[in-house]
Amino acid sequence: MADEIDRKILRALRYSPRASFRLIGEVAGVSEQTAARRCQALRREGVMRVVGLVNPEAQGLARWVTRIRCRPDRVASLADALTRRPDIAYLALASGGSEIICLIHSPVDAARDDILLRQLPKAASVLDVSIDLLIHPFGTAGVSEWGGYGGHLTPEQIALLIADRPPAPTGPHDPPTAEDAPLLAALAEDGRTTHTRLAELTGWSTARVARRLTALESSGALSYDVDLLAERLGHHLNATLWLRVAPAHLHRVGEELADHDEVAFAGAMSGDHNIMVVVTCRDTEDFYRYLTTRVAAVPGIDAYSVSIRVRRLKQAASLIAHGRLIPPSPA
Repeated sequence: MADEIDRKILRALRYSPRASFRLIGEVAGVSEQTAARRCQALRREGVMRVVGLVNPEAQGLARWVTRIRCRPDRVASLADALTRRPDIAYLALASGGSEIICLIHSPVDAARDDILLRQLPKAASVLDVSIDLLIHPFGTAGVSEWGGYGGHLTPEQIALLIADRPPAPTGPHDPPTAEDAPLLAALAEDGRTTHTRLAELTGWSTARVARRLTALESSGALSYDVDLLAERLGHHLNATLWLRVAPAHLHRVGEELADHDEVAFAGAMSGDHNIMVVVTCRDTEDFYRYLTTRVAAVPGIDAYSVSIRVRRLKQAASLIAHGRLIPPSPA
């Protein structure tokens, strides 16, 4: 189980995924060598992965929230096949194992049937499929993410970590090119890969690597995320809330929910329920407390339903296997 130092390191990475070990050690109260050793252990044990992610919008793609209901005895093979698809960014089993919830990257003008390769395998015994467009993610990257694991830092420590953070993207995306493929593949494997190592993998100079990263990051085409395995941090209950909110309150409600430590993701979507919220809690009582105190205190929510996750198979750029975060297998 991660201790307080580990949790402070994870919190530091949340604010600055590519921060130096010296800076991480400074805010966690340990030496640079200890910070490096702890980070490497967390990654090696499959508790944490820092990953570089290409913004789907930079590739002309939208994000689709998909719910697939099928027979529980047939769900495993379909879920396994979907996790290996590069266009699937998140996948979990819910509702007693009879429902697959996933996030698919596909063009916004794609026909509904094309989003899942025209037709799901008949052997999967699919009972129902709903596909809704994710319209807008709430919160701020690196801030409005799941933070229920503790390790809180002081405002002064946070200021140190975000001092070199690039400004929020303002211009059009700088779309990745074929030449960027080795660079992006290395960052998808390890978002903390050094400029020197990236230069070796691409055959570029370190100066060219730095320039290209700056261009991709400043345009919003490339960002970094910290995948965490919540179960290894003592949080065993994960749920998706499907909320119905009047349009006049949509932004306020979404932003307020995104700031909750229990929330891993909140976004506006199309469909009968127009806000999706992914929640991580310690156990059922902790989840009940969250629903009846924090969610209940947010005005403007007209209705809700809950899908309890049974098993998570994929998140961001990681697969979950044998209780560990691992890189995705080739498609």
